[in-house]
Amino acid sequence: MTDKGGGECRPFCFGLQPPLLADMDTTTSGIELQTQRRWLRDFVEMLSSMRFAISLLSLIAIASVIGTVLKQNEPMPNYVNQLGPFWFEVFGKLGLYAVYSAWWFLLIMGFLVASTSLCIVRNAPRMLSDMRSWRENVREQSLRNFHHRAEWSEASGEQAMLQRALAVVSSRGYKVKVVQKDGAALLTAKRGAANKWGYILAHSAIVIICIGGLLDSDLPIRFQQWAFGKTPFSGSGVIAEIPAKHRLGLGNPSFRGNTLIPEGGKSDTAILPQATGVLIQELPFTIELKKFVVDFYSTGMPKLFASEVIVTDNETGKQFPATIKVNEPLIFKGMAVYQSSFEDGGTKLKVTGYPMVGERSYGFKLTGEVGGTTPLSSDRGNEYTVEWSGFRAFNVENMAANGDVRAVSRNKTLAESLDSRLGSAAKAGGNKDLKNVGPSLQYKLRDKTGQAREFHNYMQPVQVDGAWVFLVGMRESPSEPFKYLRIPADDKDSVEEWMRLRAAIRNPALREQAARRYAAKAMAANADGGMQDRLRQSALRGLEIFAGDEQQAGFLAISRFLEKIPAAEQEKAADIFMKILNGSLWDLWQVAREADGLPALAADEKHGKFLQLATNALADAFFYRAPVFLQLNEFDEVKASVLQVTRSPGKNVVYFGSLLLVLGVFAMLYIRERRLWIWVRPDGQEGGAHALMAMSTQRKTLDFEKEFESMKIDLTGAATPARAASGS
Repeated sequence: MTDKGGGECRPFCFGLQPPLLADMDTTTSGIELQTQRRWLRDFVEMLSSMRFAISLLSLIAIASVIGTVLKQNEPMPNYVNQLGPFWFEVFGKLGLYAVYSAWWFLLIMGFLVASTSLCIVRNAPRMLSDMRSWRENVREQSLRNFHHRAEWSEASGEQAMLQRALAVVSSRGYKVKVVQKDGAALLTAKRGAANKWGYILAHSAIVIICIGGLLDSDLPIRFQQWAFGKTPFSGSGVIAEIPAKHRLGLGNPSFRGNTLIPEGGKSDTAILPQATGVLIQELPFTIELKKFVVDFYSTGMPKLFASEVIVTDNETGKQFPATIKVNEPLIFKGMAVYQSSFEDGGTKLKVTGYPMVGERSYGFKLTGEVGGTTPLSSDRGNEYTVEWSGFRAFNVENMAANGDVRAVSRNKTLAESLDSRLGSAAKAGGNKDLKNVGPSLQYKLRDKTGQAREFHNYMQPVQVDGAWVFLVGMRESPSEPFKYLRIPADDKDSVEEWMRLRAAIRNPALREQAARRYAAKAMAANADGGMQDRLRQSALRGLEIFAGDEQQAGFLAISRFLEKIPAAEQEKAADIFMKILNGSLWDLWQVAREADGLPALAADEKHGKFLQLATNALADAFFYRAPVFLQLNEFDEVKASVLQVTRSPGKNVVYFGSLLLVLGVFAMLYIRERRLWIWVRPDGQEGGAHALMAMSTQRKTLDFEKEFESMKIDLTGAATPARAASGS
């Protein structure tokens, strides 16, 4: 059996040669051996087939999409809050929280390496042999079966025809060989044989890239956990005191971890997050952070993070300074240190605490440190602990959006209504007005039962809808957005006046005094004492309803009260109720100021607007549900740099594989293999010669058609037209 080129078609079964019929063992053991060989042959063919490799690549692509969409190696509580208990368990069983180190992902990578390697082993020797082969075993009859062929005769003689054909073919870049056979001369030529190198390089690149990926995976760490009993550490404490079974030595070949260093601090370890805790990676050097630098654009957005460090070689004691920037890592002792992010390194805080319950209005001083805790006692005797969780000196927000931005409410949170102006400036729509709204403080209040609420307060007032307000955020769990209470700033740009009004409305004596004063002013021209007393009672009742209790207060309590009035009279009753309430609240504010020895305020538009905003904030404060509000007064910022330390022996392997992949793809796409044969023999006439030319290629394209026609014209140019023939 021969192929198009006349070569023999030899069966190839990965070294498994079919047994001779005469040698076949007809016993049961022989049949079993045949079955085993057939099974092994089928398995090898399946494993090395293209469809199997494509299936594996598809699975890897799907896994990569999952690993991109779902954040990897996050703390487990984050996944519980995001997915819920049911799907958290399902995703955990599938290993989707660390896709690239999951056992099934590594297994797929291993099979892909094996499949591609077998494919190379099966086909590369044959391809290399074919590249070296001239395919000179063809016969004249087999050339006549080619689709692209041409025949012509010349009177110049066999040698002259052969020499001219040799010159034409060589001038077109073909490698040429002439052999004598069967009384004729065969000119065989080839060009673009490097096309097969594209196949070999591309498939080899896949193997090399996968091996590089496996080298940089968690396999070395998993081996140490299995062989040396290393286990993740799930507790808390000083890193230096963590036992050796939770530490990885300097010989660990591959890892990727983070280290957080405050200004003035040092670190010689990296933290490797695991599903059930962390592993401590020892480093051969110590990094001391001298200064962390943050540079900002004019809008307040950061444009540069850099860590100025001193690196000490733990082995020799030698030191040298270095600056680590984003995309400019420090390379030392085979490890790369990247600037990952930055955190607070223990900023010193000075705050004023204002009671949010009871009749007390004046504040008290409190100090703390980010990352630490401070005990706190409320007016009601409850014990709390303040956990200082975060501080940000800059908060760039988009303040261009318009619309109502009510504070905490039952129907709409400030986080929802301010979604386009608060939070990441990257979320802003087309209308942007980026501003730095100043520092913010984040903390948790944890009661003695362990329950905690988280708070996020801005230090300075923010202008919203033309009014300056303090944004005071609260949420009950990390999965929820912050709900912001909007406290209006007073004449001194503080919260003192609002706190005074809040405490006054909780004071029955001040409510009674304010109701009496309101009734006296409203009925000054009316001598009817009974009417004035009824108005006083209405004003007092309105203040009591608005003050509310632990079940309901504010506008919610007023709404529930008005629902008891017949529907036809509710609108009129609501209008009267709110007029009396607004007047009573003004007098309550003035009474509270007098009680504190302060003069009365002018009843002008500015103070009227403040009272309106203060009333809304008092109504929404019912949902704040915190015993105290902490306002940041002063801070001594301490920055901390988060550096990522990596040892990636597979990185250069992957780079090399990527280079081979590019070369292989270009070779397959842009190098076209062509084969050409010219059979020259005497044509039976004196001094004449006859030639048969055939061409073949792997991919029949328009370029090949043009090349064939051009080659045919150049070769048959000297022939008599009547004696030239073509099979194309």
